Amino acid sequence: MPDLPRVLSSEIVYHGRLFNVELDRLAMDGGVIAERETLRHPGAVCMVPVLDDGRILLVTQYRHPAGQRLLELPAGTLEKGEQPATAAIRELQEEVGYRPATSEALGGFFVAPGYTSEYIHLFACTGLEPGRLPGDEDEDIEVETLTLDAALDAVEDGT
Repeated sequence: MPDLPRVLSSEIVYHGRLFNVELDRLAMDGGVIAERETLRHPGAVCMVPVLDDGRILLVTQYRHPAGQRLLELPAGTLEKGEQPATAAIRELQEEVGYRPATSEALGGFFVAPGYTSEYIHLFACTGLEPGRLPGDEDEDIEVETLTLDAALDAVEDGT
């Protein structure tokens, strides 16, 4: 297996509210110098909230890069220094208005490792009780309740 590239330089070329963009110069195997742009993201959580009757809570919200409202699992960005399990409970209350009695870590994944460092921690949330926290003022979220079969159908048909 080849060695990992050596970082020769790293420069923040964009500093944003939610993330930064870095331009890195890398020394690759064979003497090649490569440049990589990386969207540096603080990480996120994604929850699968399951009601006592087995239905799943999802959200729809406008996603500007996609140019449309998307049906999604509730999710949110980690705050500085926040643990993923704490963020999952907070975000669930902000997005769907429920607090879970149980929040089980299911692992996680990189969203698009070709250009972003964003890693999403996934949680199954059960024993849901009403409990709303105020969400971000610029969010336009509607809660949808689907059976597991309907949610899987939505995945299959691209909804």
